[in-house]
Amino acid sequence: MSVILRTEGLVKTFRLSAKQQKLQGTKEKVITAVDNLSFEAYKGEVFGLLGPNGAGKTTTLRILATLIKADEGDAFVDGSSVRTEPEAVRAKIGFLTSELKLEDFFTPNYMFDFFAKLHNIDPDRSKQRKQELFTKFGVDEFAEVKIANLSTGMKQKASLVISIVHDPNIIIFDEPTNGLDVLTAKVVTDFLLELKAQGKTVIVSTHIFSLVEKICDRAGIILNGSMVVCDTLKKLTSEKQRLEDVFFDIYAEKVGGLKV
Repeated sequence: MSVILRTEGLVKTFRLSAKQQKLQGTKEKVITAVDNLSFEAYKGEVFGLLGPNGAGKTTTLRILATLIKADEGDAFVDGSSVRTEPEAVRAKIGFLTSELKLEDFFTPNYMFDFFAKLHNIDPDRSKQRKQELFTKFGVDEFAEVKIANLSTGMKQKASLVISIVHDPNIIIFDEPTNGLDVLTAKVVTDFLLELKAQGKTVIVSTHIFSLVEKICDRAGIILNGSMVVCDTLKKLTSEKQRLEDVFFDIYAEKVGGLKV
């Protein structure tokens, strides 16, 4: 299979304020969010980054999306370096995270047109794609409603649509179903499978085992910023274990049990 995304020894640290140290119950002034992380994703697959909150999943995806820079290492997205060619990377990916909010004052219609112009999409093509995506996700009925007045689910749908306005071949989703009702979550999950069927590469971070089992070809488990195992779902669950059981066995081995 053809490698379309590769990370090489990514390291990212953050300096903690006195308040953050107190909240986290630590005296450490610097934490390592991503620790020498390396993995590959293949063309046309859904790759899952699985781990608990604080494992480094979101930081990793932000590096891949060129929103933040790694302290060390590099990542290559379809041959382009996130360190030296960030604009080329951004042109090749769609990135969706619940932590990136659309501006409340504007409408989905305006935001779609704005991002289409940023990506230099032909007006006729932009109009066609907007109609397709707005209809698919039911955004058309709310096209002229301000983002602030949309439901949580509709905001997520609008964000998803806008993140793929340029029809990218590599889509990076951070917790795509987090906080969504079951109906909206199913719409998003079905769309991820549809992207896979189109031959696109999807990178998904999540802590939801059932989502990984349903949509992912391969998965990597991240603990404390490090990749502790990475394989196909078939091999990860080769002994007919549930993925959840595999994860907690690995967690107990690497971290030393669960804190209750």
